[in-house]
Amino acid sequence: MNLLVIGSGGREHALCWALGASPLVNKLVCAPGNVGIGQIAKLAPVDPLDFDGVLKLCRDEHIDFVVVGPEVPLVAGLVDHLEAAGFACFGPTKAAAQLEGSKGFVKDLATKYGIPTGAYGRFKDKASSAAYIRQQGAPIVVKADGLAAGKGVTVAMTLDEALAANAALFTEAGAEVVIEEFLEGEEVSYFALVDGKHILPLAAAQDHKRVGDGDIGPNTGGMGTYSPVPALSPALERAIVDTIIQPTVDAMVAEGMPFKGVLFAGIMLTKSGPKLYEYNVRFGDPECQVLMLRLKSDLLPALMASRDGVLKDFDLRWKDEAALCVVMAGEGYPGEPRKGTRIEGLDAAAAEADTIVFHAGTKAGANGEILANGGRVLGVCGLGKTIGAAQARAYAAVDKIRWPEGFCRRDIGWRAIAREQQ
Repeated sequence: MNLLVIGSGGREHALCWALGASPLVNKLVCAPGNVGIGQIAKLAPVDPLDFDGVLKLCRDEHIDFVVVGPEVPLVAGLVDHLEAAGFACFGPTKAAAQLEGSKGFVKDLATKYGIPTGAYGRFKDKASSAAYIRQQGAPIVVKADGLAAGKGVTVAMTLDEALAANAALFTEAGAEVVIEEFLEGEEVSYFALVDGKHILPLAAAQDHKRVGDGDIGPNTGGMGTYSPVPALSPALERAIVDTIIQPTVDAMVAEGMPFKGVLFAGIMLTKSGPKLYEYNVRFGDPECQVLMLRLKSDLLPALMASRDGVLKDFDLRWKDEAALCVVMAGEGYPGEPRKGTRIEGLDAAAAEADTIVFHAGTKAGANGEILANGGRVLGVCGLGKTIGAAQARAYAAVDKIRWPEGFCRRDIGWRAIAREQQ
C-alpha cells in the first residue's frame, strides 16, 4: 500500500515510525513532515489546509490510504474532501470533528445524553460570561470555544484570574467562551478507536500540561506524558468506556454524524467517578509517542478497520513496559518561541538504550544541521519496566542533547513514580 500521513509534529513522526514498520506499506509519504520524519518517509511540501494540493498529492503518489494527524484539517473537513474524491481516510468527518472543534458542542451533547461532565455555561458576550463567573466563584475553568492548540484554557484559581482570562478571549469579533465547573482529581487521557458504532479501547496516558516543574505556569500543548497510568484501575477504565466513550459514540449516531477515527477523551477522576472535560478527535501529542512505543501490533490494519466499520472483533497487543516522553521546547514557549537555533547531540541521545527521539518542530539548516522551528521541538522517549525506569532513560537521552536555547521539565511522571515508591 501507498500511505500518506498528514502533519508535521511529534505525533506524526510517531505515527510514521509505527506505520512504516507495517509489512503492508510499500511507500510512506508525509505532508509536510519535518527533519526526523524525512529520515523514514518521503516528504511533500504541501500545506494540510490546501485541500486541492493534498488531493493532487494523493493522485500523484497513487495513495491508497490517508492518515490525518492534526486537528485543524480534520475540523476543516479534509476527510470529507478526500473521501468524496475516492481516497480512503482515517479520521472523522467535519461534522463529527465538532467533538474537538467546539467545546460548547461537546458540553451540550454530554448534557443531552447523560454523559458525566461538569456544570457549564456558553456565552457570546463578555458581560454575560463575567456575570456567570462572579455567580459561580473560583476556582473555575475558562475556555475558548474553538481550537486553541491546547492553550485556550485557563484553570483560574481566583476570581480576578478568571475574569482576566474571560476578557482576553473576547478580543476578537464572534468569540464564544465556555465557562466550566472546576473538577478536582487526577487527569487521564484515554484513547479508543471508533468505527462509527463500535469502539476498540487503546490505552491511557497522563499528560503534564503546565509549562513548569511542579505543574506551575501557563497551560501548553503538553510538556510530557507517560503510559500506562497507575491511577487508572480496570474498574475505572470500564466505567470510562461504559459511561463516557460508548455513550458518546451512540450519541453521535443518534445525531446523524457517526464518528470514525480516534477518540481522545480528557477524563477527570473525581471522587464521584470519571467525568469528561474535553474531547479531541486525533491522537494526542505527546501522548501518541508513548502509545506507539508500547504498541506491539501492526497499527495500520486497526486504522483501516476503523475507517471500514469493522472494529467489532478487532484486537491489539500492548507491551508490558512503561513509556515516558519528555518534551523539549524552544525558549519562550508557550509564548513566542525562539526559532532557528541549532540542536546537536541527537545521534548520541538516540543511541541510549530503549530510547527514541521524535521530532516535533525541526527543520534542516543550509549546511544540513538541525534547527528548532517551533514551540515544542523534540519528544525524547524512554521505555522501562516501570515509569521510574522509563523516566531515567528519557532524561539520560535528554542530557546528551546540546541545545542551550531549549528547555524541558525535569519532573515528568512524578505522580506515577511516587506511587511506585510507596
